[in-house]
Formats: sequence, structure tokens, C-alpha cells
Amino acid sequence: MELVKIFLDTANVDAIRRFYELGIVDGVTTNPTLIAKEGKSFNEVIQEIIRVVDGPVSIEAISADYASIVNEAKKLAEISSNVVIKIPITIDGLKAVKTLSVLGIKTNATLVFSANQALLAAKAGATYVSPFIGRLDDVGHEGMEVVAETLCIFRNYSFKSEVIVSSIRHPLHVLEAAKLGAHIVTVPPTVLENMLKHPLTDVGIKRFLEDWEKVKNVEKREQ
Repeated sequence: MELVKIFLDTANVDAIRRFYELGIVDGVTTNPTLIAKEGKSFNEVIQEIIRVVDGPVSIEAISADYASIVNEAKKLAEISSNVVIKIPITIDGLKAVKTLSVLGIKTNATLVFSANQALLAAKAGATYVSPFIGRLDDVGHEGMEVVAETLCIFRNYSFKSEVIVSSIRHPLHVLEAAKLGAHIVTVPPTVLENMLKHPLTDVGIKRFLEDWEKVKNVEKREQ
């Protein structure tokens, strides 16, 4: 069985480089908001990310109508074979996903909030489908239920689309997604940092270092 993949949900190249060097990051997801935070031009940010990451890099199309989405996607796909086009799940977006899938351009159906939307995206040929669980939790729904339903549907019919669990707010979201068998989780750097941490690990390291100092002191006395 293929291992769960971890994408970083950020456009910060320093953070991407830091975690990518650990060998645990498989790709990156971005959006206009994340890119705007970097204070650099769009092209500069994307080129920097692609130089660091040898994996899928999702870039969001900002066009709204079918023809414009397709044209924008074609231009973005020329940047690199790693580029994946994020497209919101609308009527025009779904139509664009179908066209782009026929053209061999990878797509990420985004802003998915129901298993029905995910089903339609997979039927249209989306490479990835991104349910936004944190935003569902925010409005009183159980976001992970959408993930479970989507994974069940995809397995029932052997859809090739992969589920990217998105809008992750904390490490428990990652844990639950992995337990359900999600293909991919995309996490902010802060969440990935928190996944690495545990207070008992810090206590253990501190105790080992203190004991090692005692060993060194004994050796000094014996010299």
C-alpha cells in the first residue's frame, strides 16, 4: 500500500526548503492568499518553489469562466511538468477540469465541501480532489465525515483521483485523515512543526543529556 503523502500548504520558500530537506514533504499547495503574503511577484515565488520541490505544486487559477480557466491553466502548465492547476468546483470549473484532463494537464478540484462535489470532480477526471475539512468544522459540520464518504466512493468505483485533505488546522486532523486512508494531507508549516513535537520527547532528551554529564564527570574524576 502506498504511503500517505504530505504536502506543505504554504508559499514560503524558506519553510518549504526546511521541511523538504527532512525527506517527508512530497509536494506543495498554494493559493493567491498564501502567495500574497510573501511580498514577491507570482512568477518569482512559483519558480523558487519549483526549484526546491521535486513533486506536485498546486497553483490556483483565478479565472471564473470556462474558457478563461482553460487558457490560464494552459499557461500555468507551461511553467513546469510539476504544476497542478487548482480549480474551484463550479459548473465552469468542472467543465474546465474535464477539458484539461483530456489535454493531460493535472488538476486539483478545490473548495470541495461535500462528497457529491468530490464525486463529480472525480468523474470529470480531476487528478486531485481537495475537501476543506477545517472550514466545515468551523460552521458546525464534521469535516472528516466528508473525507470518509469521499474515500469510500472513490474505492467503490476505483477512481484514479487522489484525495488531498485540506484546510487542516491541527495534528489531530492529520492523524484522522491517515487513519481513514487519505492519499494526501496538505498542512501548514506550523501544523507540521507541531506533529514533530511532544513534551515527553523534550523531557527524555533533557534527562539523557543530564545523565551524560554525570558520566563525563565520573570519567574526569577517574583520570
